[in-house]
Amino acid sequence: MGYWKTKVLPKIKQVFDKNGNKKAAAEATKSFDDSKEEINKEFEEKKSDLHPKVIEIYEASSVEIKTLVKEPKEAGLKKHSPLVQKFLEELAKIEFPGSKPVSEASAKFGPAYVSGPVFYVFEKVSTFIVVEEKPAEEGPAATTEGGEETVTTTEKEIVVEEEEKKDEVVAEVEKIEEVATTSEAEAVAEPTKA
Repeated sequence: MGYWKTKVLPKIKQVFDKNGNKKAAAEATKSFDDSKEEINKEFEEKKSDLHPKVIEIYEASSVEIKTLVKEPKEAGLKKHSPLVQKFLEELAKIEFPGSKPVSEASAKFGPAYVSGPVFYVFEKVSTFIVVEEKPAEEGPAATTEGGEETVTTTEKEIVVEEEEKKDEVVAEVEKIEEVATTSEAEAVAEPTKA
């Protein structure tokens, strides 16, 4: 009986204790929230040094990450967890303020459990993205027109790509429904023959 209580029961509890991850993630989130002031100070100090590095990482990232940085959503965070984790690790490599503890917590508990800190880091990253687009709009008249055209075509291309992906997904779903309907019709027809 002693072996059961000391060895087996703790393992079973560990497997079925899902609230343990949530509690630990909540603690990690709370400790991150407590250190936000320090992170903000560090961010302001390193802002000019980090700008080119963050832009480089952002440009090299996938469309999904770019969308999440611009429009943070819980569903997108859950859906693209591996991409989010990779992006956070890249930010931690350049010592982006707050990214290292968020990256560690995200790796341990998953980005969905520490969504607050992840979105906070994304918000800080997005400040660099906005700064990047403003100079193109505020430049001389000739540059402004070209800059706006470039931004507009890029946005249109992203929208077109997203619409094409949605159309492909809808087409695949329709094919699957047709196959399922055909299979059901065949299954109904076979018992009547017998």
